[in-house]
Amino acid sequence: MKLFSILLISTVLIISCNPKIDLKNYDAYPTAYNVNLWPHYTKDATDFKLWAPTAEEVKLNLYSTGNDADLLETHQLTHNKNGVWNIKIKGDLNGTYYTFQVKIGKTWLNETPGIYAKAVGVNGNKAMVLDMKTTNPLGWENDEGPTLETPNKAIIYELHVRDMTIHPQSGVKHKGKFLCLVEQGAKGPEGIKKGIDHLKDLGITHVHLLPSFDHYSIDETNLDTPQFNWGYDPKNYNVPEGSYSTDPYNAEVRIKEFKQMVKSFHDNGIGVILDVVYNHTGKTEESLFNQEVPGYYYRHNEDGSYSDAAACGNETASERSMMRKFMLESLLYWTQEYHIDGFRFDLMGIHDVDTMNEIAQEIKKVNPDALLYGEGWTAKDSPLPEEKRALKKHMQQLQQIAAFSDDIRDGLKGSVFDDMDTGFVSGARGKEESIKFGVIGGIQHSQINYDSINYSKAPWAKEPWQSISYTSCHDNHTLFDKLMISKPDSSEEEIKAMHKLANAIVLTSQGIPFLHAGVEFLRSKNGEHNSYNLPDSVNQIDWNQKVKNMDVFNYYKNLISLRKKHPAFSISNGNEVQEHLKFQTVKNGVISFSLDNNANDDSWKEILVIYNANQYPYRYTFKDTYHLSVFKDDFDFEGQKIIKDFIDVPAISMAIAFKK
Repeated sequence: MKLFSILLISTVLIISCNPKIDLKNYDAYPTAYNVNLWPHYTKDATDFKLWAPTAEEVKLNLYSTGNDADLLETHQLTHNKNGVWNIKIKGDLNGTYYTFQVKIGKTWLNETPGIYAKAVGVNGNKAMVLDMKTTNPLGWENDEGPTLETPNKAIIYELHVRDMTIHPQSGVKHKGKFLCLVEQGAKGPEGIKKGIDHLKDLGITHVHLLPSFDHYSIDETNLDTPQFNWGYDPKNYNVPEGSYSTDPYNAEVRIKEFKQMVKSFHDNGIGVILDVVYNHTGKTEESLFNQEVPGYYYRHNEDGSYSDAAACGNETASERSMMRKFMLESLLYWTQEYHIDGFRFDLMGIHDVDTMNEIAQEIKKVNPDALLYGEGWTAKDSPLPEEKRALKKHMQQLQQIAAFSDDIRDGLKGSVFDDMDTGFVSGARGKEESIKFGVIGGIQHSQINYDSINYSKAPWAKEPWQSISYTSCHDNHTLFDKLMISKPDSSEEEIKAMHKLANAIVLTSQGIPFLHAGVEFLRSKNGEHNSYNLPDSVNQIDWNQKVKNMDVFNYYKNLISLRKKHPAFSISNGNEVQEHLKFQTVKNGVISFSLDNNANDDSWKEILVIYNANQYPYRYTFKDTYHLSVFKDDFDFEGQKIIKDFIDVPAISMAIAFKK
């Protein structure tokens, strides 16, 4: 009788610890928002936890290596409250690989490294217990990224790790790796600067790395065979990509090399921004999320199928507490463990406003200078109500985050969805209001006719720095290819002039300027519109183009220098932009504006900026006397030449004059 009572009590306890759950009602799942689910290592023991509220059993498998090693041990995890399973293994497990495995009903799901894995072996299939302190480079405790007076003091340069150094003439040792980005002294044809020396010379403040977390596309066991992918197919969100390390088999190597890369950028005054892809996973049924809590981390249609606002097969449910927790803790982990200086959110419009605001609030507590921005749109429709989405038109509800301005992007060069469409710099008429709107950073301004803007019919930013000003990025055609395709009858010199004018407008606008790697010397992808998985021959940075187009490089370098020297081009407050920035002349192909009264404490009392997109010079008249600063390719920051009454602005160019 006593034995029967003990068994009965044990059975009741087991049932009460793991009650039956309505598998289709994800909102009813018990959650563990305040529980630390990260693996915790000490020399004496390692704690393992997994949130799996629908599991019947969870086990931990230990291995000697991260690839095809034989199983060393298996341990059963104990189920605790709120759906959390855990086990503490005594002893020093540093360097031991492991997986979790979850049983749902009578079925064991695939092994998983766990979504909170900090280190993984080759191809990210097994996690590794690691003393993270051993991965820190010398001086890591004193490492800091750049400080920013305001976000629009940043000048962002978007690059892909492999693109930047894989070219045969890149001049670096470990081509296509994290470390090669920061190799100093790399020289190219005719002794040109490359890599980090090139970036320092150009003057950008931050590099934006395309997805550099562990993703599915690249087979890390076969790196002798060239492979390419942008990396927007996430696998392990909290671990650097192994193919960018010198040894993907050894879990600690990618971590050490990533940190060394970050520190080297910081030592050279350059911040590091990560492109993050929490809106979808690279696989759906086989994803790591679905090996732990099937279905929970995703949104679904009314018929139970996966919704797909990302156009990649699924979309995650940021509004659910455990997905929100994962996103927030993952981003904080990159910020604190890897000293990352900001994040670009892929398809940010898929995420909900509340989650994005909580993320911004918590990251800013750790790093007040962190840059946070994203794509304020979705690829397809979502079950998440539109009013809850972190869309561009909702940026006034997201007051610590910026969004890409497709208004200025397509206003400058034409629609990215129509190869033959043209923009302001390529001769299209009626684009002036879209350019003006981009110049002020998408805010309210009394001189904007919002009905005439290409996309937005109302101001969407509260402050100008909430607008990311750009002409091109990894998506779609490069700026050079777009201009070549849409203006087939234009001469090489005309294309070059359009190219320079486009980013002259970006770099004299009030938003955060964003440059696509190689744009500073007319980068081409041979006319390819979507190069996400195309070979190096298409995607690589061809450093011979820098030699050929050194005049363009110098023009961009001088534009950046101009912006840095003159705070009038980076006013942080919308009211001050309204007060100091006045549009003067606006007509077909011509826009001019002034920045007056020493705007933003600028040393120049008044600045006159003139854009002429016409194929002929434009005589611009004025009443006063000015110092000429920018004319054709010439930059004179002292303004030694005096102009009076008028200036003939050359075809397809920008001119800048000022009063002292």
